[in-house]
Amino acid sequence: MNGSWEDDYEVPDHIDLSERKWVKNPFVQEFSEMNLVSLDDDVKKVFSDSKAVNDALRKIIAEKKVDLPKAS
Repeated sequence: MNGSWEDDYEVPDHIDLSERKWVKNPFVQEFSEMNLVSLDDDVKKVFSDSKAVNDALRKIIAEKKVDLPKAS
């Protein structure tokens, strides 16, 4: 079986969604602005959090004398 039950689910006719009050998801913009990357398991063992990864990358960038774009 491919997909999930949600792929084929249709709202029954007796349910009226026209008067439904929708609530905006407060996390939509926050997640869309994130720049997420995946780390391999061996790399995750070395770096405890994103600060550790960023610090290591900044050190590599400084050693190579690469200019970072200004943070906005």
